[in-house]
Amino acid sequence: MKFNVTVDRDEDGMWIVECPAIPGCVSQGTTKAQALDNIKEAITLCLEVRAEKGLP
Repeated sequence: MKFNVTVDRDEDGMWIVECPAIPGCVSQGTTKAQALDNIKEAITLCLEVRAEKGLP
């Protein structure tokens, strides 16, 4: 599956990545590459939790 994500930087320079298709699925990293790697893991975990709870 492929998901669109948003990428922003906060006031401290951290990269914040969010997957709008999955409510609450957010991650961050000190580099953009790290943040993108982290959101991939977060998406997988969010989908597993949602499946366990019977959510779409």
